[in-house]
Amino acid sequence: MKFRRLSLGTRLALGLGALALAVFAVVGTVMARSMQGYLERRLDAQMETTQISLKKNLASTGTVKGAAYGWYTVVYDVNDGKADPKNPDDLPEDGDDLAAVALDTTTRDPVYRTEYLKGDGTYRLRGCAVSDGVVLVTAAPMGDISTTVRQLVIVEVATFLLALIAFVLIGRAVLRRGLQPLSDMAATAHDITSHDLTDSARLPVRAEGGNGGVEVEELRTAFNTMLDHIDTSLAARTAAEQRLRRFIADASHELRTPLTSIRGYADLFRYAAANAPEEREAHLEKLRSEAARMSVLLDDLLLLARLDSAEVETPLRVTEGDLVALAREAADAFRAARPSHPLTVTVPDGPVPLVFDRLRLRQVVDNLLTNAAVHTPAGTAVSLSVSVEPGSAVLRVGDAGPGIAPADQARIFDRFYRVDDSRTRDRGGSGLGLAVVHSLVAAHGGTVELTSRPGSTVFAVGLPRLGRVSRVGADDHDQD
Repeated sequence: MKFRRLSLGTRLALGLGALALAVFAVVGTVMARSMQGYLERRLDAQMETTQISLKKNLASTGTVKGAAYGWYTVVYDVNDGKADPKNPDDLPEDGDDLAAVALDTTTRDPVYRTEYLKGDGTYRLRGCAVSDGVVLVTAAPMGDISTTVRQLVIVEVATFLLALIAFVLIGRAVLRRGLQPLSDMAATAHDITSHDLTDSARLPVRAEGGNGGVEVEELRTAFNTMLDHIDTSLAARTAAEQRLRRFIADASHELRTPLTSIRGYADLFRYAAANAPEEREAHLEKLRSEAARMSVLLDDLLLLARLDSAEVETPLRVTEGDLVALAREAADAFRAARPSHPLTVTVPDGPVPLVFDRLRLRQVVDNLLTNAAVHTPAGTAVSLSVSVEPGSAVLRVGDAGPGIAPADQARIFDRFYRVDDSRTRDRGGSGLGLAVVHSLVAAHGGTVELTSRPGSTVFAVGLPRLGRVSRVGADDHDQD
């Protein structure tokens, strides 16, 4: 548990140190064993040379003098499984191991053994046959080899410990430097948590720096990409909240006006019922007018709300229909309702088949025509046209009025937005007509564009000819 509480750099350094320690142990062991084997082979070669010289002396003088200091050299007569030393004075205190080597030397091949001789230490034994039944056994001390190997091990341990300490310290410093970008990103995350993002549309910090290698750079890029995504989400959330607050405020204001009027006319109707019966019908008609206006406003609000939630519930009932026929019907209704605005209709000779919601698309055309009539003086020419383009059909509604200022064009499709807010509400409307147009066209998978200059304002509605809108049940219209 304590190890897990350490920093990542410390744990990596300790892990590398443990790995290095294991490597050093293996290397040190191999070196010590190699050195010991090398020294033993040299001792074996020295013993072989010495025994060659001793055999010559034995053949010429009958003695085995001339061995190195501290060595034991004994000549054995081997008969009937017994080894009898010819020079017992040269035997060590523990001579049993030498006799055993003499008994095992039955061929011309020498016999090597390493044995511990009581009172003398570890010796290297070599037995070789001199003649039939005569064996020469030499014992050389291995103390020097053990001392050399022991000193080598001490040097290795000291050197490896120093190297291990240096490796851990230097590795920790390198890892700390390499992991610094991760610490910077952690600091960035902590910095983000210290900011109030309730009303913020952008995160104030980013993970900066260019060190740490390819992997850390990829992590930094992914981290900043995530922050950009969060920025986008925060901006969208902030914009949505602002639109919602503005929408609620505008809706409350728009609903308050007819409600206030209804309450006022209700009071007048009650007064007229008691004092002026002949005025009751006029006041009752005003009540109906304000109620109808509020009903239209609520219907538009409900439609916009359903269009906003189109991913869950699509408020369209699409069927195959003729856009030309729909345009002609809307034109006839406009001429009857707005005789003060001459209307020119330009449509193809043949039908333009599309897949659309007939009621909702008719609402789009009616809203555009009504908008042209309401915001232009009497006598202003209005046009309605249908054309076919590759992959789409375009319906255009234009007028020859004063046009829309460039500053207003950017917000013309916003809800409750009026180009001239000083107009009376009876003429300017509630500011929802074009917002409904935009949302309905988008629900059909189309686009609506505005081009306006003094003397010419055109709304162009482009509809796809592949019918990519969703079909829903017939009961959707009953809920609008």
